[in-house]
Amino acid sequence: MAQKEALRELQGRLAERLQAARTMERPAGWLAVECHGQGFLLPLAEAGEIFQAGALMRVPHARSWFLGVANLRGSLTGVVDLAGFLGLRGGRLQRDPQARLVALNQSLELNAALLVDRLAGLRNAEQLSDPQLVDGPAPEYAGPRWRDNTGRVWQELRLAALAHDERFTHIVALT
Repeated sequence: MAQKEALRELQGRLAERLQAARTMERPAGWLAVECHGQGFLLPLAEAGEIFQAGALMRVPHARSWFLGVANLRGSLTGVVDLAGFLGLRGGRLQRDPQARLVALNQSLELNAALLVDRLAGLRNAEQLSDPQLVDGPAPEYAGPRWRDNTGRVWQELRLAALAHDERFTHIVALT
């Protein structure tokens, strides 16, 4: 009986904290990732779960940056080599043991995950400064470039815009 009461109290406290977290205004937050030596910031609100890069089922006639389909928690998810898609990596992909799949948030309604070379932690607006817009024409998914306290530049990628980008959603390679 005491366990049930303790469980109810715990659930009540968790519900209160969750409600308080929903009503609090939060500063912008990003998941920092690296791809081919470049730093990228993925908005936490648009990123989903992170997975170990595992086995993929190749898809015939797909673009080189579309690596295939993975079973992530029972859902078939298309996997995109982020560095390859952005034109940073040409040729054959050598998967690093630190590589991870970052799924897009379910709210974006696209079963896709990005293969990144490594996770670099979380960042918030207080850790970054000097946002600079990309010079010249840039895709809609390219947000500002930020600088951290070490001077490293991080490119923000807007995953919601990426999920609607025609090039990103059109994986068929024309032969």
